[in-house]
Amino acid sequence: MPRPTMISALAVAASLSMLAVPAAEAAPKNQKTTTAPAITAPTTVAPQVRTCPLRFGVGTPGGPAAAGELAEVASLTGEKPSIILSYKDFNQPVPFYELEQARSAGATTLLTWEPWLWGNGAAQQDFALRQVASGAHDDYIRSWAEQLAAWDNPVMLRFAHEMNGNWYPWAESVNGNQNGDYVAAWRHVHEIFAAAGADNVEWVWNPNVPYYGSTPLDGLYPGDAYVDTVALDGYNWGTSQSWSTWQDPWDLFAYGLAEMRRIAPGKPIVIAETSSAEAGGSKAKWNADLVYYLAAQPDVTGLVWFHFNKEADWRINSTTTSASGLATELAKRPCP
Repeated sequence: MPRPTMISALAVAASLSMLAVPAAEAAPKNQKTTTAPAITAPTTVAPQVRTCPLRFGVGTPGGPAAAGELAEVASLTGEKPSIILSYKDFNQPVPFYELEQARSAGATTLLTWEPWLWGNGAAQQDFALRQVASGAHDDYIRSWAEQLAAWDNPVMLRFAHEMNGNWYPWAESVNGNQNGDYVAAWRHVHEIFAAAGADNVEWVWNPNVPYYGSTPLDGLYPGDAYVDTVALDGYNWGTSQSWSTWQDPWDLFAYGLAEMRRIAPGKPIVIAETSSAEAGGSKAKWNADLVYYLAAQPDVTGLVWFHFNKEADWRINSTTTSASGLATELAKRPCP
C-alpha cells in the first residue's frame, strides 16, 4: 500500500484531538518487567552499528550495561543500536560504567535525568521546579556536571522529559509548579554545566507528543542557546486501552514535528521513545511505516525504540512479524 507523503491540516487536527495520556502513561519508563522468552530473528551477517542520517536506538529494561538485551535487539533488527536510552533519578550517581559500555559498543547514551525519586509519584515538593531553580540541588547537579566534563565523551542529556504532561513532578501543571518554572529550572541546570566546562553534553529537550489538554510548548522551551537537540515521545496504543484508537505514524507525530520545527527551527529532531501496541492493526506494517516516514525527513536524526513489556507489549519482538517489519525497513533506509 502506498505510504502518504503529505498530511492534510484536517488529518493533523483530527489526530491531535484523539491523543490522550492515561494514568498508565504516568508509570515510570525504567521499571523492569518480566519478559517472555526472546524470539530471535536469524541474520546472515553479524550486526554492526550503521552510520545513517536516521540513527537507530533502543531502550531496554537493563539499559546500556545489559549486553544480553542489546545483543538480542541487534539480532532482531540486524543492526546494533547507535543510541542507547538510559534513566537515572536525582539520587543516583553518574553511571560511568553504563556510559563506557555504550561507548565501547560504538553507541551514544541518551541519558534521561529525572529530578524525582522513582515510585513516589508527581507530588514531590523536594523536586518542585522552583527548588531546582533556586539552588536546592546545586551540589548534586554540580557533581554531575564536573564528572561528565571530566569524562569528556559525548553524552545526550535528556533532562526532565515529557514536561508538557501531568505525570512527573517537573510538569508545570502539577506539584505546585507555575508558568515559567520549567524554563528557569532548565536554564539553571544548564548554566551549572556550562560553568563546569561540560561541552561534551548534548542537551535534549523532549516533550511528549502534544495532546488535548497538554501544556502548550511555547512556554516550556528554554531557548536555542540552552538546547542542542529537540525530541518527541509518542506511542501508538492501538485498541489496547479503553480510551485509545489505532494511529498511523504520521497521525501520531505530524503535529508534534511541526511544533518542533516552529518552536526550534533548524534544530535536529530525535524520536526518543516510541513503539506500537499489537491490538487494533498491523504492528509489523506500523513499524515499517514509521521508519519509512521518519527516514524521509532530513531533520529527524534518530529513532529510539522502547523495547519494554509494560502497559502493552512494546517490544520489537512482541510477534515475529513485528520484528521482521522493523528489521526489513531499517535495512532499506538510506545510509552512506
